Amino acid sequence: MPLPLIMVDLLFFTGKKGGMESYVREVYSRMPRENDEVRFIALASSELAAGDTSWFPGDVIDSGISGENRVAWARGELFSVAGFARRRRATLIHCPANLGPLISRVPVVMTIHDLLPFRHPEYVPGAYSVILRTLIRLGARTARRILTVSAASRTDIRRFLHIRRTPVDVIPLAGEMRDARIGSTTVRRTDQLLAVGNRMPHKNFSTLLTALAILPETTRPHLVITGSHGDDPLTPLVSELGLQKWVSLRGWLTPAELDALYAESTLFVFPTFFEGFGLPVLEAMAHGCPVLCSDIPVLREVAGDAAGYVDPHNAARLADGIGELLSSPTKLARLATTGLARAAEFTWDRTAQQTLESFQLVLAER
Repeated sequence: MPLPLIMVDLLFFTGKKGGMESYVREVYSRMPRENDEVRFIALASSELAAGDTSWFPGDVIDSGISGENRVAWARGELFSVAGFARRRRATLIHCPANLGPLISRVPVVMTIHDLLPFRHPEYVPGAYSVILRTLIRLGARTARRILTVSAASRTDIRRFLHIRRTPVDVIPLAGEMRDARIGSTTVRRTDQLLAVGNRMPHKNFSTLLTALAILPETTRPHLVITGSHGDDPLTPLVSELGLQKWVSLRGWLTPAELDALYAESTLFVFPTFFEGFGLPVLEAMAHGCPVLCSDIPVLREVAGDAAGYVDPHNAARLADGIGELLSSPTKLARLATTGLARAAEFTWDRTAQQTLESFQLVLAER
């Protein structure tokens, strides 16, 4: 009897989508390549198929669909994924990026990271918010089991998607250091803040820049912000606030470049209004970088007592929080130590194992 074949839907993967791609790459690089339980195959975007797929534990098939083309991507999720799985005689489909097929004869496990378009539609541009809500609802109705990354997200899934009978498994992410040599060879600066993220409004970089401008010039640290593509929309605000000397907009970085920044920065600042998990917080902690983040429930869930917290809506309080930590080497050292211990509680090996266990529960139903 052939082993169960799990088809992974990677139509979304382009190499430019941040956290969800980190999740897939880290989880599937730890899945068994040769075993007596399951096999894997992936349906990939044209961008992923043209790049490095050595981390995936099975064959990667080029769908011919661009993950950068939102219309083509959505159409592929709704209508192509299930058909491909059926033709390949897959036993299970994993859709790891919030979207999934409209109808599927093959059982679907869907990962929903967050419900930003439901919780905060004002942060998602116009009609795109409506489209995303519709696609997420349709995918969730098809799913046999739903995975999510935090208890906060599970609460949102139950509330907004009206999920009652479908099991929802909370499987946290991790933020392990990818290259231990970086931590041992990098000298940590005493005057550098780091912030990461895309430029969607809920990332709240405008408040962070305003807070930086409040700090006295004589003690103002340098701020590095990563995560944009092309012309950075933060550039006009940096100029308006007169912060050109103090801000570096680094754009999209490789994992190695980002690791180096975590390792050399004095303080990681995460002023977000909303997250499904908050992976950068754990990534910073894993590199021994102290964390100051928004006081929102999901970040309390992830960081516990190992981070400093601040109201993300108040630039003056954010400036005070930054200034207080930078002026106290003792507090920074305590956050660095407790952060390393907190990050060690989360591992990608455990995330991968728990994900596989969820798959096996669905496979057992057959």
